[in-house]
Amino acid sequence: MSNSQNFLLSINAFVDKAKAKNELVVKKASIKILQDIIRMSPVGQPELWLGYAPKGYVGGRFRGNWQVTFNVPASVELDRVDPSGMDTLKDGIEQIGRYTYGIQSIYFTNNLPYSVRLEFGHSKQAPNGIVRIAALNAQAHFDNAAKGG
Repeated sequence: MSNSQNFLLSINAFVDKAKAKNELVVKKASIKILQDIIRMSPVGQPELWLGYAPKGYVGGRFRGNWQVTFNVPASVELDRVDPSGMDTLKDGIEQIGRYTYGIQSIYFTNNLPYSVRLEFGHSKQAPNGIVRIAALNAQAHFDNAAKGG
């Protein structure tokens, strides 16, 4: 093999390693962001409400409706009630695991009709929002992931 071929192979190996590291950083930071979003998502507590809960109400629908997609935001609601957020997190981590270097955007979407109200203070559990706070913490998650954390 010639020196130019060896040089080209070593450059390609360097690029592949850099891409793999970037993918890992994005995946780690995205999981942390998703954890923040799920953790901060309010779960209905009818005993705190001024009115009455609808018959059969079970809290956790909002928390269970977070979806992770690539390049295009999710456009549907899920029929999932997940008060702990564990199933939602599991599905999100699985999706984030599919991230590859060429993907342009990662979306964290909740399409329930009341999600905008919750984001803008409708719940005493999240008076300053959910996504806005997660966005403020995102850079720290990326910095930490880049440092190997």
